[in-house]
Amino acid sequence: MNIIDLTAFRCPLPLVKVKLALKQLKSGQKVRVLLSDPGSKQDVPRFLKKVGYHHEIFTLDEYILALEITK
Repeated sequence: MNIIDLTAFRCPLPLVKVKLALKQLKSGQKVRVLLSDPGSKQDVPRFLKKVGYHHEIFTLDEYILALEITK
């Protein structure tokens, strides 16, 4: 599983990078995404739910949110 650390980026760049990463995944593959920007921590899960990607949310600490996304 690939891990994409987007904690250094501010909204909307993490959402754009997640969309690009999902295009490269094959069906059944997983990717873990790390987010710290408050806007991205809301926008990325909302986008995944809207388009129907299965994802699990993990809170690593009070600042970092990890998403495990399955295509």
